[in-house]
Amino acid sequence: MFKLWQDKPVKTWNPFVGCYFDCSYCWARRMARRSRCEMCRAFIPHFHLERIPRIPRSGIIFVGSMGDLTCFADHSYEARKVMEAIIEVQKRHDAIFFFETKDPWIYLFSEEFAWIDYGDKTIISTTIETNRDQVCKKISKAPPPSSRYKAMLRLKSWYKRRHISIEPIMDFDPDVMFKWITEIEPEIVSIGYDNYNNHLPEPPLAKTLKLIEDLEASGIIVERKTLREAQKR
Repeated sequence: MFKLWQDKPVKTWNPFVGCYFDCSYCWARRMARRSRCEMCRAFIPHFHLERIPRIPRSGIIFVGSMGDLTCFADHSYEARKVMEAIIEVQKRHDAIFFFETKDPWIYLFSEEFAWIDYGDKTIISTTIETNRDQVCKKISKAPPPSSRYKAMLRLKSWYKRRHISIEPIMDFDPDVMFKWITEIEPEIVSIGYDNYNNHLPEPPLAKTLKLIEDLEASGIIVERKTLREAQKR
């Protein structure tokens, strides 16, 4: 994703950590096991408000790369403090905040997002690894891809800048995936295969390359991440 915004330095800021979606391929959960924080090691959604003063004030800031925004729903006080800090930086500095979640309805229904900049200084993203809900159901407790697609359609009228992550890509129906992505009209789509040998139900490489070709022909910028032949399960 970040390679396509090379005009801006990229930084990560993790004022919250953890997720309940339990995706089988989650790299962040494995990385969190090295933390000194007990809740981080258990990957229980929680906040680190002591990190607020260290909020970056320039470049592109990936907020919460070690968790999911859905933790906002259970921690309203902490979420409000985090968003207040973000909004203050957006008002005073040339900084862009990047948010990603597997439940994009949070952007619509969380009151903490009500006052954020909906223009150039905010990029919202969701992961859509496949259009096949049953495939995701076997490896994640996150809302199904069809729900994420519907939420991102609703968000088009709110947020100017949108991003879709098709990573790690899993087998899909070409016509449906193309329709979903082009209807969402993201600024950039990132596509890549699993990097951690999780034995996911992957599509043939030729199929993925054809999707990339079709998306680019439609005018959508595609960032190519790890592209390789599908692994045998």
